[in-house]
Formats: sequence, structure tokens, C-alpha cells
Amino acid sequence: MAAVVGIPDLDPRRTVLFAVQTLAVAVCYYAAGRLGLVRQLVVEGAVFTPIWPPTGVAVACLLILGLRAWAGIALGVLLVIVSITSLRPLVLVNVVGNTAAPVCAYLLLRKVGFRTDLARLRDGLALVFLAALTAMLLSASIGVGLLLLTGRLETHSFWSVWLGWWVGDAMGVLIVTPVLLLLQRGVRPPVRLSRWKEGAGLALIALAMVPLAARSHLNLLFLVYPLLIWAALRFQLAGSMLCALFTSVMATIAATDGVGPFAHLSRIEVMIELQAFNGTMALTALLLSAVIMEQRNTRRSVERACQELVEVLEHLTAGDAPHGRGTKDQEA
Repeated sequence: MAAVVGIPDLDPRRTVLFAVQTLAVAVCYYAAGRLGLVRQLVVEGAVFTPIWPPTGVAVACLLILGLRAWAGIALGVLLVIVSITSLRPLVLVNVVGNTAAPVCAYLLLRKVGFRTDLARLRDGLALVFLAALTAMLLSASIGVGLLLLTGRLETHSFWSVWLGWWVGDAMGVLIVTPVLLLLQRGVRPPVRLSRWKEGAGLALIALAMVPLAARSHLNLLFLVYPLLIWAALRFQLAGSMLCALFTSVMATIAATDGVGPFAHLSRIEVMIELQAFNGTMALTALLLSAVIMEQRNTRRSVERACQELVEVLEHLTAGDAPHGRGTKDQEA
């Protein structure tokens, strides 16, 4: 008679929670994908997006929910692909590639002890070089390699299309992931009225200057960097990344419309100039805010340690005073 092995009952609440989280991640990924497809560039006959927000959504979901979010990411990838093309067996290869890249990013970040508050320079560097630049090599290589194998891409066009795909995925991580992590932690609004006035002034200047710089026939995009520095110095990650996100969106719209500094450029030149600008801007905003936050946290730690030392010295001084008076009395 075969032995009967007891199987532990599954907690229905956990099952329902997992299903809800999976569906929520898939919906967020799909919505970000549809948003990213609004603006596209065509290079060597291949269509790609300068910024692919779903990669940022996927990495953020993995950092917030853990590795179990991969199922929602895979479902979201499948929904995006089905919405733009017919379902074929080879589609599963793209699903694997676009799911494996964020998972790889999450594992690399966890390996180096990444903290989602991005309050250390090492966290900013890890997000840039491990999650964005390294892990996204996987999705770009699988996706463009599939186009090449199926004959939808010429061999001489491989590297230009691969570069556009890779940078678009990396930009999604650099720009979207920090913003989502910031929203997940919650932003504490400034209490003082002067900070509200300063924030409103910064927002108004950005709303006026960034679209003008992005659509002017003169190359004025460098005017954005003082705004990024101002936002990072005064409002840290929240200010700098929101400013970078808005600027990147405006620059992408101008590039896909072929206006401003992107007018009269070939598609490859537009891609290179746009991606170079978006990349340097995102790096500046992320790393500068991380350095400022790390220095401020270090200063607060030193101030707290000094305060504790003062309290200890005051306690010791108060405890020695009666002892000293008692000794003098005995001598008398």
C-alpha cells in the first residue's frame, strides 16, 4: 500500500493576495507600455521608444514586492506584445527577455545591499551601472537578436537598433524607477512657507523654461542643468528626479516631432543626441541628489553623536559633583 503524504493546505488569503499583486503589476506594466508607445523613433526600419517606462515599473515592483512580482511582469509583457502584434510562439522569447532583465537587475541590486531610499551614493551607482546599464543588456540582446534571426532586421543594422533598444530600456530604469520608489516611500511635504514658495517658483520656471529649451531652434537644452542642481540641492531626490522626468518627456516629444535642436537631423542622429541628453541628465539628477542626501545624513549622524556625547558628559559631571563635595567635607 502506498504511503499517503500529507500536503499542507495553502493559505487562501496568500493566494488571493498573490493573484491581486500579480494582476496589479501586470496592469501597471501594460499601462506604462501603452504610454511609452505614444512616442516612437524609427531607426533602420525598426521601431523603438527612446524611453521604455515598463522597465522602470518592473524594477520598482521587484524592489517593493520582491521576486514574486516576476509573474505580473511576464503577464504585462505578454499583454503589451499582444496589443501591438499577433501572438506567435516566438513572442515567448521576447516575454522571457523582457522579464529576465528586470529580475536580473533586482538580483544584482540585492547582491550589493541596495537600499530603496537612494540615500547613499553607492545606491545611485548601483541603480545606474547594475540595474540600468548591465541588466538591460539582456533584454536588448534577446529582442534585437530575435529580429535578426527572423529576418526582420538586416545584419548591418544590428548595432544601431541594439543601441537604441538598450538605451531606451536603461532610461526607463534611470528615470521611472527612482520616481516610483519615491512615491512608495511617501514624500514629506515642506512645512515652512518659504519652502512652498521656493518649490512653486522652481516648478513655474521649469514649466516655462524646459518646453522652450526643448523646442527652440537654438540648442538651449543645457539650461536645464541649473534647474536640476537647484532641485537636487533644495529638494533632494524628489525635486531632481521629477524635474528630470519632466525634462526627458519634453525632450522626447520634441525629438519625435523633429523640432527644436532635433530638426534637420537624421533618425540615427536624433536617437544619439536624445539618448545622450537624457542619459547625462538622469545621471546628473540621480547621483547629485544621492551625494547630497548622503552628506546630509552623515552630518545628522555626527550632530546626533555629538549631542549624545554632550549628554553623557553632563551626566558624568553631575554625578562627580556630589562626590567631590563629600570628599572635601571628610577632609575638613
